[in-house]
Amino acid sequence: MEIQKFMELMDLSERLKNNTRHSWTSSGRHESVAEHSWRLTLMAYFVKDEFPQADMDKVIRMCILHDFGEAFTGDIPAFLKTEQDSDVESNQISRWVSGLPEPFANELAELFQEMEALETIEAKIYKALDKMEAVIQHNEADISTWLPLEYDLQMNYGAKEVAFSDYMKALKAEANRISEEKIRQEQGRK
Repeated sequence: MEIQKFMELMDLSERLKNNTRHSWTSSGRHESVAEHSWRLTLMAYFVKDEFPQADMDKVIRMCILHDFGEAFTGDIPAFLKTEQDSDVESNQISRWVSGLPEPFANELAELFQEMEALETIEAKIYKALDKMEAVIQHNEADISTWLPLEYDLQMNYGAKEVAFSDYMKALKAEANRISEEKIRQEQGRK
């Protein structure tokens, strides 16, 4: 990649370090989009033994890039995001990808299409882990950062996405167990 284009890409990707998510960290600050993507990528690496049939390098690329549109739009929490918001983000990504040099433009166009279709094992793994990372992060944050609607959302978030895999369903069940315990402890304090 030409140096100037590379530097433009780095400037754009730096926004993901600055753009915060709705989620809070255990230390009491908002999580950045980049932090979410990094840990999601780490999760993908450490579940590769559970999915020997999958191209985990591709899953890792999906995890790294899945929220790149938020460099343009910022994060919109799932419970507030509309179809129009998703369309705007998708259009921004399409414009950005089409402006990249080859082979990146073609490779990333195909990767984003695959992620959107959610038909391959790789796309399903990435999407399930994306949901589980958010649930795990909420469990790690102080419950005082949870909105009232998140008590139910926490228990249901990602259930559809994990349904394809016994391993992912077990991960969701464990995350739910932790959520339930956290909620029980909070209710015991009241």
